[in-house]
Amino acid sequence: MSIELPAGFRLIQPKTPAEFNQYHDLRYRLLREPWQQPKGSETDDLEKQSVHRMMIDSDGNPAAVGRYHKSSQNQGQIRYMAVDPSYQGKGLGRIMLMALEHQALHDGVESISLNAREVALKFYQACDYQLLDEAHTLYGEVKHFAMEKLLKNETDYQKPLQVLSGLWHSTIPITQSLKFTPCFYDGNEFVVSADRNANVNLHQTMFAGSIYSLATLTGWGWVYMQLQQQQLDGDIVLADANIRYHRPVNGYGIGRTFTKNNQGDLSSLNETGKARFNVSVEVFDGDQICATFEGLFAIRQATHDK
Repeated sequence: MSIELPAGFRLIQPKTPAEFNQYHDLRYRLLREPWQQPKGSETDDLEKQSVHRMMIDSDGNPAAVGRYHKSSQNQGQIRYMAVDPSYQGKGLGRIMLMALEHQALHDGVESISLNAREVALKFYQACDYQLLDEAHTLYGEVKHFAMEKLLKNETDYQKPLQVLSGLWHSTIPITQSLKFTPCFYDGNEFVVSADRNANVNLHQTMFAGSIYSLATLTGWGWVYMQLQQQQLDGDIVLADANIRYHRPVNGYGIGRTFTKNNQGDLSSLNETGKARFNVSVEVFDGDQICATFEGLFAIRQATHDK
């Protein structure tokens, strides 16, 4: 999905300390300072496992911010939405919401929730959020209302993903116990989601073995989708692999690979009965890359009965 921005604006993922300072400062100025809240109240314990987006103008000034995090394997929550008053009326809030929903959909989120301030109810209803109930009152005066929206995955690959999920659960039992789900494919990006509770260790982070399995199956699943696209049948095995762990996964692990980053093809499968792919996978926790995986996958023409 392409998101069209007003002239002079860019949508970015804050990465540097300076960008995060801008991002958090706008949050604070609009969402906490008017109620005399202390600095630091604009963040919470889920920052490192969240997806952060910021809109900046042509001079690099922050115009809008928003965050989404996973609350379960297939549910997400949007928080800290804010648009600087000097930039309101340009549709930046709607664009920010679309960007967060877009990323959530890729991450396997099927329904997304938020707690809307009373003044923003009509805006969110216009964006197809359903009002559920009154949520809470912040600082004794700011009423919030629980809202929810169902996200629709409209790619052409939903049926193959469902077939792949069933194949994994019937032939690779670990995928069922670890709750790995192939959740998104659009011809380029392939994504597998993991349930946090099924993979957490005594440190309340994801097992290293689960991270390795998630990365391996993300690569395996991408190869499977290449076979499906070309209507070929083959047995896929991991021939060689290397993984680097960069940081812990505190939230819900996501395995992601892109066709443009992978090497190999299936042209030799019919001729020699063999083919190979080098597949690059990254494991994410929110915006953060927690592990990088390089796998060599070998494919042989299927020998099982059809």
